[in-house]
Amino acid sequence: MGGHGHNASTNTSNGGASKLLEILNVRVVGNGERFLVLSHGFGTDQSAWQRVLPFFTRDYKVVLYDLVCAGSVNPENFNFHRYTTLDAYVDDLLTIIDALRIQRCAFIGHSFSAMIGILAAIRRPEVFSKLVLLGASPRFLNDRDYHGGFETGEIEKVFAAMEENYKAWASGFAPLAVGADVPAAVREFSRTLFNMRPDISLFVSRTVFRSDLRGLLGLVRTPCVIVQTARDVSVPVSVAAYLRDHLGGRSTVEILPIEGHLPHLSAPQLLGPVLRRALR
Repeated sequence: MGGHGHNASTNTSNGGASKLLEILNVRVVGNGERFLVLSHGFGTDQSAWQRVLPFFTRDYKVVLYDLVCAGSVNPENFNFHRYTTLDAYVDDLLTIIDALRIQRCAFIGHSFSAMIGILAAIRRPEVFSKLVLLGASPRFLNDRDYHGGFETGEIEKVFAAMEENYKAWASGFAPLAVGADVPAAVREFSRTLFNMRPDISLFVSRTVFRSDLRGLLGLVRTPCVIVQTARDVSVPVSVAAYLRDHLGGRSTVEILPIEGHLPHLSAPQLLGPVLRRALR
């Protein structure tokens, strides 16, 4: 699986936390009193939020960071032994929040970061005032009574394609994921997908597709807003209802009348006001 980098983020005592802030390119922008953490999904980095950021900077101090798997982070920091489950990503998120001395915050997570937010809110419920889950899924694979959208065989084919020719796979996947005919969004998503080191991208994909958080949803007490597009190649619209029905706290669903897995790239003017409203 390529070089096994040593991860400075495994040591969060002493200078470890401030080192992690540097490694994950943590930034705080905005003038508000309250904190809002934005956590990007697979194949992007914090730049994915740029077009919706102006909707928040007046009312919030917005915390942006890159997941350790993002192409904008030095790949030497990706530890293949550590990031085998979502829990290590949760550790990173909570380390950032503690290092910035944030007592309480709202959280918007896209795609697999929505699941990172859910796990973080289970672990530290007092920290999170609200979770906004964008394009979220507790499990991507179909099960007997559950439609996640993918069969195991299909996913294995995707992994094989990624392994065989990552660039060709990414070139095909980007327009499918964006869904809508927005060339600028396809270009932007392609750029960040290509930035990921292929072995890390494949490893993270396997981690995400192996994850199954359905049994933990009832432990979430934080109010949630599930934001989903009407057609998303990665997440069937029925998953939004599944989340609403199984999350333990008060939860509502907002279905956007557009298609695609990355509305913050493809339809920011539509998504921004929806996210602002969700945070109220």
